[in-house]
Amino acid sequence: MNRIYNFNAGPSTLPLPVLEQAQAEFVDYQGRGMSLLEMSHRSPEYDRVHTRCIELLREMLALPANYQVLLLGGGATMQFGMVPLNLLGQGRSCDFTLTGAWAKKALADARKLGKVRMVYDGSEHDFMRLPDPGALDLDPKAAYLHLTSNETIGGVQWQSWPDPGPVPMVCDMSSDILSRPLPIERFGLIYAGAQKNLGPAGLALVIIRDDVLAACVDDLPAYLRYPVHAQKGSLYNTPPVYAIYLTQLVLEWLHQQGGVAAADQLAQQRSGLLYDAIDQSTGFYSCPVSADCRSRMNIVFRLPSEELEQSFISEAQAQGMGGLKGHRSVGGCRASIYNAMPLAGATALADFMRHFAASHG
Repeated sequence: MNRIYNFNAGPSTLPLPVLEQAQAEFVDYQGRGMSLLEMSHRSPEYDRVHTRCIELLREMLALPANYQVLLLGGGATMQFGMVPLNLLGQGRSCDFTLTGAWAKKALADARKLGKVRMVYDGSEHDFMRLPDPGALDLDPKAAYLHLTSNETIGGVQWQSWPDPGPVPMVCDMSSDILSRPLPIERFGLIYAGAQKNLGPAGLALVIIRDDVLAACVDDLPAYLRYPVHAQKGSLYNTPPVYAIYLTQLVLEWLHQQGGVAAADQLAQQRSGLLYDAIDQSTGFYSCPVSADCRSRMNIVFRLPSEELEQSFISEAQAQGMGGLKGHRSVGGCRASIYNAMPLAGATALADFMRHFAASHG
């Protein structure tokens, strides 16, 4: 086996023990004579997976009883539409923070479905800064306030949260869910695509508070209604069974590592190693993001020239570190260091960065 350190932004690295367990159980799941992929989603075998996945999410996120956990198809992109479909209603408006590429996509879909009031536009700073959470001019009558907690392309991350009072705060946490403790009571709805910190692509996690659930509009097709999925325990239709199974294995692994507290500590250590390598390089590497909102999940950086960036990426790949090319829309380099990235991977990359700077600077 020749596994590399996988710094891709998503789909991203998964814990090796999870992959090995899935491999061992793939053809004959727990002696049942068939793969879980072949079993009914109403079977007791799958029911245990489904129930345990939700239990682990509730425990590690410390969810109060008035929050529901939904496991849905379509990834986070489906939620760009489902959120305004359910929460805006006729004549209502929502507040939006435009903080990068993913917030922009969510904003575009919301505008097709209702009134949107932009309370922060990061484009004037090339999406390299975030606002003071306490300085946002929020509408006290808004249907909700939307945030994107971490922008994978731009490498910015909210380090503290607005307090919109009675207005539900909706947050796309696709790229940093379960990486740090949350003041969960501030959020009315959280959604996250699984393929960064939770599991494989194709699954979306939605956490919704009961009062927000009760306020959802009711004149939508069934699959698009959050209350339908809540009432059916995320089994209204055949769910993405195998993605949920792998997510359950990842959650078991994270639980064994120490849960969110351990993930938070490791996120600080991994990101600290890489930001130190950038900041101590005397200008060879540069990070365009303001220091107060640097992401601990996606470290973006530039080298003095695009030619050097190409050499850096190529030489890193040869040394067993892949996925370091920046997003095609911005270029440069990017190291994505989600929960499953071992500390040894960040250490290896930081050492390589220092060596590369010394030999090419």
